[in-house]
Amino acid sequence: MRTKLFAGVAFAALFTPAAAFAQSAGSIEFGGDDIVVSGVRATDVGGIDVPTEPKAKVEIERELILRQRPGQTINDTINLVPGVNFQNNDPWGSQGGTFTIRGFDGGRVSQTIDGIPLNDSGGYALYTNQQQDPETLASVNVNLGSTDVDSPTASAVGGTVNIRTRVPGDELGAMVAATYGNILAEGSGDRPFNRIFGMIDTGDLTGMGTKAFFSASYAHAESAFNNYGVTEKQQYNGRIYQELGANGDYISVAGHYNENRNNFFGSNFRLSGFPTEGEGRFYDINYPCQIDAPQTGVADSTNSCGTEFDRRYNPSNTGNIRGSSRFTLSDGLILTVEPSFQYVKANGGGVTSAREGGYTVGGETLYGYIGNRYYFGRDLNGDGDVLDTGTSSSAGVLLTNPSQTQTRRYGVIAGLSYELNADNRVRVIYTFDRAKHRQTGQLGFVARNGEPFDVFPVNDPVLDANGEAVQKRNRLSYATLHQVAADYRGNFFDDALTVRLGLRAPFFSRDLTNYCFTTSSEGFVDCVSSGSEAAYAAANPNYAPPQSRYFEYDKLLPNVGFTYNFTPAASVFGSYSQGLGVPGTDQLYDSFYFPDGTADARPDPETTDNFDLGVRYQTGRVQAQLVGWFTRFDNRISTTYDPVLDQTFTSNLGPVEKYGVDANIAFRPVPSLLLYVFGSYLHSEIKEDVPTDGGVLETAGKFESDTPEYSFGGRVQGTFGDLDIGAQVKHTGPRWVNDINTVQIDGYTLVDLDVRYSLASAGLEQTYLQLNVNNLFDELYIGSINSDLTQTNPFVNIGSPRSISASLIVGF
Repeated sequence: MRTKLFAGVAFAALFTPAAAFAQSAGSIEFGGDDIVVSGVRATDVGGIDVPTEPKAKVEIERELILRQRPGQTINDTINLVPGVNFQNNDPWGSQGGTFTIRGFDGGRVSQTIDGIPLNDSGGYALYTNQQQDPETLASVNVNLGSTDVDSPTASAVGGTVNIRTRVPGDELGAMVAATYGNILAEGSGDRPFNRIFGMIDTGDLTGMGTKAFFSASYAHAESAFNNYGVTEKQQYNGRIYQELGANGDYISVAGHYNENRNNFFGSNFRLSGFPTEGEGRFYDINYPCQIDAPQTGVADSTNSCGTEFDRRYNPSNTGNIRGSSRFTLSDGLILTVEPSFQYVKANGGGVTSAREGGYTVGGETLYGYIGNRYYFGRDLNGDGDVLDTGTSSSAGVLLTNPSQTQTRRYGVIAGLSYELNADNRVRVIYTFDRAKHRQTGQLGFVARNGEPFDVFPVNDPVLDANGEAVQKRNRLSYATLHQVAADYRGNFFDDALTVRLGLRAPFFSRDLTNYCFTTSSEGFVDCVSSGSEAAYAAANPNYAPPQSRYFEYDKLLPNVGFTYNFTPAASVFGSYSQGLGVPGTDQLYDSFYFPDGTADARPDPETTDNFDLGVRYQTGRVQAQLVGWFTRFDNRISTTYDPVLDQTFTSNLGPVEKYGVDANIAFRPVPSLLLYVFGSYLHSEIKEDVPTDGGVLETAGKFESDTPEYSFGGRVQGTFGDLDIGAQVKHTGPRWVNDINTVQIDGYTLVDLDVRYSLASAGLEQTYLQLNVNNLFDELYIGSINSDLTQTNPFVNIGSPRSISASLIVGF
């Protein structure tokens, strides 16, 4: 097993909880008296809250976030929310996972940090291993099944996750913590995890409310399942906050930077080969090893060294800068402005056998990526010949060939609200979001031990005989969103009835250029070197040539609801909203195969109609919510990723209807005891058969794949002097593997334990020890699935095994 020396300890922070926030600064201001700018909600029970809004929402506060394992992704924490399901790919939160709300996958859920979108600007994917360190967060607000009126999203038809960063403390202070963990499962061996985190609060620097915090973390983990992989993660966060007077006005600038270096693992099993015993989760690959030595005058071939799925890298560098501000322009007139910039450099993929020869067509020799093979026309391995080519899959020279993405994204949300009187408020919101999305597929050289010299081949790509970078994809898109929205909030009958009337009008455009030939409706491409396009096109007249296309999507989306309070504690609420999901880049580029102007060349967007109706009961000791919901889904796109082909495939399921019930109750009968239970039921029905080239697939009346029909769980937390003990459990029901419902996988139950011992009795008020155990009973289960229309034997991920971590948190 690869190891690295680890010096230092992992730091986790414990500062006074900051604000409980909604989607954006404007939503915070407009949401009502129950939303506060600092401190926690008075109705918060053990870190769980149900905001008194027309939509079904659950908020998890800092108190509960910090009870989870230090460094864990926030998406794992909100697995305690009804309707949410998350399958974590590793115990430490650094390898990602699959995430759904009411059966809507992460690409259909808008996840934001301080109001700025975190979903990928191309395919809307959500990368849960790149989220902000939990110690720097104040709260996370989950909107079940619908969006807010100011959601800055092109794809969210299934809910929002709104994460808020903590406000810096008023006093000088610091927190450090050390975390060590390991996997304690049948046959696991030694697989250590170490993390270091530190955070400093400056306090008031100027006497005028200028304060800041800065944090840094580093984590290192051995592979959870094999003898090779390593995960390294470093992250830096900061926020500067300036108060402007005593009326709540402020200016804030926050920054975030994250680097992940990790391999794929745990997902090389097909369903038929999934281990039946716990020990089978842990395995060895061919490592260490040496690739075939090049020989002059011989047609060299690659061997298996470096080709295993587990040796694929998935590196990422991501960062953002976020501004937030509030200005009182006059009595009742408030302006909020939130600009942002985001940066992404990431890739994922494996290796290939590249050919030193060329591809001949019409008597002309071409170089590039043709027919799923790479042609360079030059010596690649330094053996002095260009013989390393041929027709077999192993003929040639081993090179790394990941799919590369680089993004520059600019945005701003500006809102102007006006209080007409004590009972009526209005606001208008404008959102701008523009992303330059560059997707390429350069290749890089591989060392004799099978390791890439650079995990980012785009930095120094391998060139062909003409000096051009050979690549498996080469495309550029500009995604632009202009959105205007209006919102009205009115209180009636002595504040017993609150009405919200909103309208969202997104205008979305995509300007796309594909520099390669599109060879099929599934999006396969050939990328030839410049100057050879004419010869290739003449030989392949049925392929779509390199081109640019422009797409526009817009729709008026109502967003309305009410809350009626029968008593100060009991209320009923309801809402209706529409959602719009614009096709992602893969689906749009696939459409290039069809002549422009035809129906298939203009994919339809997804749309939803969402209805919620529920009741709440809220006191200082109880937070309870029961909601029934219904969603009508049109043009539901089924997306699946093939890790072998490194290709995404889409199908249109047509209309889908789903309905269900979500419920949760948090109860603190005495100050030293917290009880929390939650549960969800979901019914999904595909309404029509899906047409294919060979006929139809019988999907009508079937359940959507990879969607559990039910899930339920709970948490118990007790305090015994200086000792806190918490235990939480969640059962996730069975899931269909495909949309024709021929194969189903079993449900699973996970139990987690957290123990905290305070050293306050020893005079260390902000210092404690914390123990976290995940998957306490070491359940063997299938995590994420590469589900699709008909697949019966897909690739599946191993569910995270039993793990334990111990942390020392020191505050001063």
